[in-house]
Amino acid sequence: MPLTPDQIAEIEDARAQRHQTIRATAPGMEAHLYKAHEVLDHGFVRVIDYMGDDAAITQAARVSYGKGTKKVTNDEGLIRYLMRHWHSTPFEMCEVKFHVKLPVFVARQWIRHRTANVNEYSARYSILNREFYIPAPDALAAQSVVNNQGRGELLEGDEAERVLSILKADAMRAYDHYEDMLSQDGQKGLARELARMNLPANIYTQWYWKTDLHNLFHFLRLRADVHAQYEIRVYAEAMCAIVADWVPLAYGAFADYRMGGVQLSGKAIDCVRRMLKGEEVTQASSGMSAGEWREFEATLKD
Repeated sequence: MPLTPDQIAEIEDARAQRHQTIRATAPGMEAHLYKAHEVLDHGFVRVIDYMGDDAAITQAARVSYGKGTKKVTNDEGLIRYLMRHWHSTPFEMCEVKFHVKLPVFVARQWIRHRTANVNEYSARYSILNREFYIPAPDALAAQSVVNNQGRGELLEGDEAERVLSILKADAMRAYDHYEDMLSQDGQKGLARELARMNLPANIYTQWYWKTDLHNLFHFLRLRADVHAQYEIRVYAEAMCAIVADWVPLAYGAFADYRMGGVQLSGKAIDCVRRMLKGEEVTQASSGMSAGEWREFEATLKD
């Protein structure tokens, strides 16, 4: 269970508060404020605060006051133009702060996106909870034989049972030792900042993660992709659903041009033009490497 009864009560209390404001708000995002969206077995994503909406993007692009043009179709067209031509600064006018609970090994992958402000739960000062990520059976896969960063076939039967048993036993044993080394009695016991080093990478941590929409889209483009690691992809997918309600016009353009679109090299564009003229194009005549040609063919077939 990702949330304790006390945490649920705290969230319900926060959502019950009402504050007057004259700043722009996004109804879709207001519905998400403070609400915890469960991810994995003990994790969640929730919005703590946000600034801006679709209108903030178009306002910044026009450098105008108020709403500018009142036609939604014009705003949508402008946002799609900005996305299509890789304009970034108008999207930086929107910001969001997430509270995320996630396994440490996911956090270490996530933190590679160095375009956010992060404040993580400190195990130097506090004691981590006995909560570990244990993969569900449909996420327990063998190493891929063709991709060093990917997964292969699902583990089944005795092998799956053996691996799950190891994961659970090792996590519990490490936490038992962690507790044994700590002490609640004055200065006795090992310091928390040292005891934590014995904990496994599947223990859960938490952080506040604040970023602007431009950099959030970059994160989502990489981490919500079907090729991303499952354990981080499910967080990105939960965030996609939130962002779609927050800035529907911007998210629609992002989904179309970034998630649903492809980027072709100059050589690939030349091949497409030749194909449209009826020419037969092969890898040998394309000027591409074998790897580039395979990716090009896959793009045309998908």
